[in-house]
Amino acid sequence: MSIATYLKAALLGAALLGPSVPALAADWTIDPAHSTLAFTGTQTGAKFTGHFKSFGGTIRFDPAHPDTGHALIAIDIASAATGDAQRDEAIPGADWFNVAQFPKATFEATGFQPKGGNAYEAHGTLTIRGISHPETLPFTLDITGNVAHAKGHLDLVRSSFGVGQGPWASGQWVALEAGVDIDITAQATP
Repeated sequence: MSIATYLKAALLGAALLGPSVPALAADWTIDPAHSTLAFTGTQTGAKFTGHFKSFGGTIRFDPAHPDTGHALIAIDIASAATGDAQRDEAIPGADWFNVAQFPKATFEATGFQPKGGNAYEAHGTLTIRGISHPETLPFTLDITGNVAHAKGHLDLVRSSFGVGQGPWASGQWVALEAGVDIDITAQATP
């Protein structure tokens, strides 16, 4: 086989295989059935957990060029659930998240930094109750075919976002520190 014939065959093979192999530089769609956005806190000395039932967003990520990635995640604060009726009723109120005025919280990542292996950091801005702060979210990422799975944890001080006002501001009843855990599965968008 001549070199020209070999190159033609190789190019034809690549063209035929190309569509069946997903590009790693992709837009990713969150799979809500296989994703959770959870939070933890402490109230009167007892730990509690909760999650947001409704969140979504857009993710653009290329493992070869993570610094060019972008994500915008919006969280429906009214969808928070902790399993405690009194707490769940208070969360959307004016002293806590004030969902009447601020129904969504957002995290906008403007780039991702590889930290070795499957570890990354998302650098961006977290906005809660209209207050924005830069945040770094460390996470692990595994991509198999066209499915990505990310897990991460972020510690926050709720008062820096104005969450927990009035009698809740001091941290005496509900600790100022809160944790956020992500477990996201996403599909590459063709």
